[in-house]
This record gives sequence, structure tokens and C-alpha cells, in this order.
Amino acid sequence: MSALSTSRRRILHGALTMTLVTGMGGALTACSETDTDAGAGAGAAKTSARQETSGAQADKRLADLAQKAADGGSAGVIVRVVRGSGAPVDIARQAAWTKADHRLAADDQFRVGSNTKTVTATLVLQLVADGKVGLDDTVEKWLPGLVRGGKDITVRMLLNHTSGLGDFLLTPEFLPSLTGQERRTWRAEDLLAITPPQDPPAAPGKKHFYSNANYAALGLILQKATGKSLTELIERRITKPLGMKDSFLATDAGWSAGKQHVTGYEPGAKQLKSLLAPTVDLPEGIGFAGPGRPGGTIDTSRIDPSWSGAAGGMVSTARDWQRFLTALMSGKLLPEAQMKQMRTTVPAAEEGGGYGLGLMKVDTPCGTVWGHTGGLPGYSSEIYTDADGHRSVAVLTSTNFGIKEKAAAGTNKALVDEAACSMLGTSRPSASPAG
Repeated sequence: MSALSTSRRRILHGALTMTLVTGMGGALTACSETDTDAGAGAGAAKTSARQETSGAQADKRLADLAQKAADGGSAGVIVRVVRGSGAPVDIARQAAWTKADHRLAADDQFRVGSNTKTVTATLVLQLVADGKVGLDDTVEKWLPGLVRGGKDITVRMLLNHTSGLGDFLLTPEFLPSLTGQERRTWRAEDLLAITPPQDPPAAPGKKHFYSNANYAALGLILQKATGKSLTELIERRITKPLGMKDSFLATDAGWSAGKQHVTGYEPGAKQLKSLLAPTVDLPEGIGFAGPGRPGGTIDTSRIDPSWSGAAGGMVSTARDWQRFLTALMSGKLLPEAQMKQMRTTVPAAEEGGGYGLGLMKVDTPCGTVWGHTGGLPGYSSEIYTDADGHRSVAVLTSTNFGIKEKAAAGTNKALVDEAACSMLGTSRPSASPAG
């Protein structure tokens, strides 16, 4: 559900964290056909050919990195790059042993986890624009008695994770549901009831501390302010208007009938305990529920994610989610005032730079990108755009804890950096010309 972090409160991975000149040739060929112009046209053609060769080399390097990541612990990887011109780059690579479960395709459905928070924040800011909710409204106003310290917590603090609330993810009450060992229907109210204080404590508004409890509360505020379910709000205000036909809020462990989905994997109990030892001391035998797979891995595709709701319950595809994020960042979903509020960040080094209202500002080796990350058992994602929403990139990985191991994490980070640089139209500084 959360972005990548070494903090003990966060074990779910979501993030590790130049325009090509194409118009010159057209401008030159429009000139009169003198010998000089013909020579200039030939030069432009050569430039275009070099750019195409360079682009092909970059795409091959990206595909090779995706396969390396899949073989090195990621199991399966989907990469989609939209550079603002030309056809999108779609890549799907997987470890050989996973092919017995299904053949990965670039348009497979995927649990996008905490990327959902950007949708939830967009809905809240739409209500702010409509005058129905105020960013400085207290939580107590909307949810009396439901949130500890709600009189001092504002809607804005929930959105940018400065509320002072802890997280429920690793509590003894919730851990069996997170791993799929216990089948239980969790309401947002139930999750807020077991949410502990931050450790160490922080007063509301003083410190960024990523917590899924913040968005559980926001989901309830949305429903109270509109009288509609979160499922209905997402469909009516986001997915239907944008034509996101393969996206929905999961209310159980099911997937869309007739649509292929990514199979998610996690390490078995013994390896999981070892991987997480620096972060949290898991009780013996605690592991993910699901069918066993080669190498001691577990198929986690049927673990119920419905508890994640407004904090992380969306199912989507790389194409669909890029469509949403591009529409948002280009100003199609929110008025200018609310976009400015969304992009006003607080320092958040663990998120890669800064955190706004449901939106991450991430500093990559090739420049700043905007978006979010996500993680659920078997699923990790990073989806970003440039500042104007003209370019976008999605990297979806079919494991979450499986890339916590140092070598796998390094390979995954190299892939994400390469993909982000490819989206921005430049070369990753550490990448050699030969890839």
C-alpha cells in the first residue's frame, strides 16, 4: 500500500523511486527546393534516422532491464512509456517459471494499490471546488468520534499525511488479513478503531508520516459529503468520463470476467521473515496464504484487498492509469486552484522528494516526475507523468516483498529510473551507450 521505506511502520513496497526535436525536418522540407535546401533536408533526414536509432536502442535497453528485473526477483514486469509523440512503448517480461500460470501481456489488469490515493484525493478536491468540503474542515466535523484527535486534524492533513495518525497495517489485529490467512470484512470504521498513535508521537500538522488510516477516513468523508458510495463516485467522476473500461474499485478478491490479470507472487514464510528482519520481527510461521509455486513462492492473486478501499483498492491497467494521471496533471479533472493545492508538497524524503495532496513529487536521475506508487501482496507499481501530463510512464511488478532483497531492489530501481528517463526523453546517467 505504501511507498518504499526502511521505516518499521512500512513494509509494503510501492516505490524505489528532454524532448526529442522532431519538428525541424518538417520545417526544412517546407522550404523551396534549392540545392542548399535539399542539403539541409538530407541533413534533417539523417538527424531523424539517428534519433530513431537512438530511440530503438533505448527501447531495447529498457526491455533488457525489464527481463533482468523479472529474472532477478521481480517475477513479472510491465512497462509502458508515453513520450508525448509517437507510439507508446509497451513491454511485458517475465521469469520463465511464471509462464505456467499465464503469459504476461502489457494490458493485463493489475492491483495498483496506493495509486488509488490520487483518485481519492482528486474526488475530495472536486468537492472542495464545489464548496461541499473544506480543506481546513476538521475530521471531527465529518466523522464525530471516529478518529482519535479528530478535533485537531484537518482534511488537508489527511491528504498529505501530516495528521499524526499511525498505521493499522502491522497491528496484530490486522496482520492476518494482510497476509490472507484470515478472511474478514473490514469496514473503514473498524480500521480507524485499531489505528495506533504514531511512534514517536507527532502533533497534527507537524510531520509527514505515511498512513493508510488517513485515506480510510477520507473515504468515509467522501461518502458522508455526497451520500454516495466510493464505488459510485469513482465510476461517475473518474473512470466512466475518462473511458477507463478496465478499472474498478475492488470489493472482494475477484477480477473482471473475460479479462486477463497479472498473477502476483510473494516469498514463502521463511524467506519473508528473513527479508523483513531489518524492518519488523515477524512471528514464526507468518506468511502469505495461497497456492505454492516454484522456489518457495506463493501465488497471492486471490488475497482479498477490499479492506484497502480509498487507500488502495483500485484495479486497473497501465494504459488506463496513465490516462487518468495524464488527464489529472493536464488540468482536465480539477480547476487550477485545486491543482495548485494538490501540488503543494511537504518534505517527504521517503517518498522520493515531496508529498502533496494525494500526489508524490519524485526526483529521478533525469528530472522531477509526479504521480504515486502502490503495493499490495503480489503487486508493486510506480506510475508518473511529467509536470504537464504530456508524458507518462508506468512500471508494474508482480511482487512486492520479493524485491526487498538488495540485488532485486537494485535491479528494480535501475528499471524504474531507466523508464522515467525514457519518458522524459533523456538517458539515465549511469547507463552506458551500449546499454
